[in-house]
Amino acid sequence: MILSDIRDYLRTHRRVALSDMALRFGTEPDALRGMLDKWVAKGKVSKLPSGTICGGGCCRCDLNTTEVYEWRG
Repeated sequence: MILSDIRDYLRTHRRVALSDMALRFGTEPDALRGMLDKWVAKGKVSKLPSGTICGGGCCRCDLNTTEVYEWRG
């Protein structure tokens, strides 16, 4: 997995929970955070406030503990 894989996934899904990305890429959330931080620093991705709905439509996540990222590109 490289930064462009994360970019493409976020571009497609627009708003994604960190836990969903970890499952998709088969990696630990901490590893993803480091890569997401690079996109955040470039202004392409935003980490949304706690309590934000990821947009997946499943309503199974605990909104108080779920990290959600959004492509701003």
